[in-house]
Amino acid sequence: GTLRQRRSRPGPAPPSPMRVAVFNSKSYDKEWLNKANHAGRHELIYFPMRLTIETCEAAKGFEAICLFVNDTCDEEIVEKLNEYGVKHIALRCAGFNNVDLYAAERLGISVVRVPAYSPYAVAEHAVALMMALDRKIHRAYVRTREGDYELEGLMGNEMHGRTLGIIGTGKIGQLVASCMKGFGMRLVCYDLFPSDLMKELGAEYMELEEVLKESDVITLHCPLKRNTMHMINRETILQMKPGMMIINTSRGGLMDAEALVDGLKMGIIGSLGIDVYEQEEDIFFQDHATEVVYADDTFARLQSFPNVLITGHQAWFTKPAVKTIGETTIDNLDKLAAGEVSPNMCAPSRRGTMEPGAKK
Repeated sequence: GTLRQRRSRPGPAPPSPMRVAVFNSKSYDKEWLNKANHAGRHELIYFPMRLTIETCEAAKGFEAICLFVNDTCDEEIVEKLNEYGVKHIALRCAGFNNVDLYAAERLGISVVRVPAYSPYAVAEHAVALMMALDRKIHRAYVRTREGDYELEGLMGNEMHGRTLGIIGTGKIGQLVASCMKGFGMRLVCYDLFPSDLMKELGAEYMELEEVLKESDVITLHCPLKRNTMHMINRETILQMKPGMMIINTSRGGLMDAEALVDGLKMGIIGSLGIDVYEQEEDIFFQDHATEVVYADDTFARLQSFPNVLITGHQAWFTKPAVKTIGETTIDNLDKLAAGEVSPNMCAPSRRGTMEPGAKK
């Protein structure tokens, strides 16, 4: 018989290039997105301004837009984007509660994110805040810069032998626990989904109220949901030990900022380290050095306390994390351009989603 010549199957077609409007872009966004965007297969146009209702017109003519955590993408803006022909929203971050996913789903706009980049970065930053506050490093730094080497007012404590309360024991919470176990801390924790690794570290799961009462240091590592919104409030602060420490590198909305001020004034909160703030979108990622007064009075009051250490949402900001964000974002765009389903799609039913209109 005649041998039939086998035809080679064609490989998958390369993704069609997309025009992508990158909002709220910084120099590091350009550097790492361009590195990941091999041979310039997507046309990335960078805009320095945040996405707001005033700036969303810049998305006209783009098939996709790329956003960060402090961009606003509520129902009104999603509807505008749909009018402008935008089909995809690529978030270069893990959090997605600044996007109205219900409106996006209704209008057929796909939303993708970067689900994880470096849990080590956030965990290490949380530990850095703990240690800086515990040993008053931030205050000592300012003094020694002025030639003041007096020790009065700089007496610290020791982590060894004290109790760390971890609220949220996912990957980041587990890494913090592992670090602080090395300091000799007792570990207590709260999570609806207990972790075997935490139990192996000797951590004890408790009800939230017990964790608040037992802990010398509390660190938050949970998503912002309806049932976690303002979980640190006036009522829960009154359950805490006098002089305790709170660390939050997770979501600003987990804490009632006005209640934090009251807790600091009462001396219940002995020190506070935050990398997130509920109304941060108008404050963080911008230079306010020449402004005399902040528009946010509560934030200004928090800043005035010597036992409060604030960083501007930089816990995630490491070279490995930014590299991963760039690569995952471009990979998400490749899959969208090729008509494939990305594993990083966001849907309203996904765990951790806030209701429409909720902000980070």
